[in-house]
Amino acid sequence: MPIPLATLAAAAFALCAEAPRTTCVVDGDTFWLNGEKVRIADINAPETHSAACPAERTLGERATRRLVALLNAGPFTLEIEGRETDRYGRALRVVKRGNHSLGEQLVSEGLAEPWRGKRSDWCTALAGGALPR
Repeated sequence: MPIPLATLAAAAFALCAEAPRTTCVVDGDTFWLNGEKVRIADINAPETHSAACPAERTLGERATRRLVALLNAGPFTLEIEGRETDRYGRALRVVKRGNHSLGEQLVSEGLAEPWRGKRSDWCTALAGGALPR
């Protein structure tokens, strides 16, 4: 069943293991909620499973752990801003607690970047000592 607009959710999240995935965090910008895969629409986080370099994987693992903590901190809403799904069929949602985006929280902590329509080269940026801009 698709996740509706402005769903209020509270669940116990852990890191995802192998299938089946019901409610867990895949990485810093993707999680499962009640059996549906959700991509956080307003950010891009470093990869963990297909990281291009060790620095990206390390930052991606930090972002993943932080997303688990943020999602477990209490109820949140899932809001559609733009497209409802991505090309992989994932639900695209902005995750908010109150009026605050959890994605923006990850960006402010240096664990993600704002979504600009494409992925950045994390390895080059991190080698230069900065997040992709």
